[in-house]
Amino acid sequence: MSGRKRLFTYGTMIFGFGLAGYLVYIGLSQFTWDQIVESVRAIPMSNFLLALLYCAGSYLCLTGFDWTGVRYVKNDLAYPKIALASFVALGLGQSIGLAGVSSGAIRYRYYAHWGMSTEDVAKIVLMSGMTVGLGLLVLSGIVMVANPADVAQLLRISSSVSMLLGGLCFVLAIVYVVLSGVLRAPLKIRKWTFVMPTVRIAILQIVVGTVNFALVSACLMELMQATENVSYLKAATAFVLANIAILVTHAPGGLGVLEVTVKHVMGDQASIGALVAFRVIYFFIPFAIALPVSLVTEAVFRARKKRKGDTEKTSHPADADPALTVSST
Repeated sequence: MSGRKRLFTYGTMIFGFGLAGYLVYIGLSQFTWDQIVESVRAIPMSNFLLALLYCAGSYLCLTGFDWTGVRYVKNDLAYPKIALASFVALGLGQSIGLAGVSSGAIRYRYYAHWGMSTEDVAKIVLMSGMTVGLGLLVLSGIVMVANPADVAQLLRISSSVSMLLGGLCFVLAIVYVVLSGVLRAPLKIRKWTFVMPTVRIAILQIVVGTVNFALVSACLMELMQATENVSYLKAATAFVLANIAILVTHAPGGLGVLEVTVKHVMGDQASIGALVAFRVIYFFIPFAIALPVSLVTEAVFRARKKRKGDTEKTSHPADADPALTVSST
């Protein structure tokens, strides 16, 4: 990484952490620690379990992001390996911040170990990012068309404009699928070439991406419904708008941005306990699982590499220093 790129990356991370800290302070300063704990305790266990189920479904969808990318580069890597790389990369990357960079680096460690090139890994990361964008685009279209009043109120636009923007989201998704069918000429970016995915993969990206965000919205709704009667559409609207804000700010894990945006959209319907519980379920628990898994797999990778090196040394003794070879004459 060049000096300017390194400075930009670290500067963005510092800004993101600073902004996250400020927003967390703004969001939590009006509550005492006891109030936060009591608010979390007020959520019934049944709601927690259902939220965990929706969270698990979301992370299962996230493995589909990588699966479509791996199939796009025409690699037949087995799904369990894809799922491992995806979960560790996103379980860590979504909490670390700059998910595209951090999760991409983690993915490279796994996929390179399994024989993929740097270009292939870059394409997998790109396709994963496209799936995120398509999923957010389609769910945005759904909430703008189905719940124009809340969107209009928050964005200070009319309901008709909200519905128009929602329709535009659908059109853009359809255009992506159409281009996948008709645009087959490769696009060249420096030394790398990129071609549109097949129609099958494009449709799968839209479906998996949309279902993923729909499940995360359901997770958030389930926790808020513990204390308030929250509709799914309103929860989905809050989550979509929060994600747009997160993409703009690059705050690590959306820390602070998610809470402030959802609180602004939902008002008193979004209790502080529901927001804290959501962060624990969707970010902290996967991070706590992914971290030891990554350490174990790293140890396995290193052990295999060492074993392979020892085997090669044993198999090729002639590669030793010629000065130490005794002549037979």
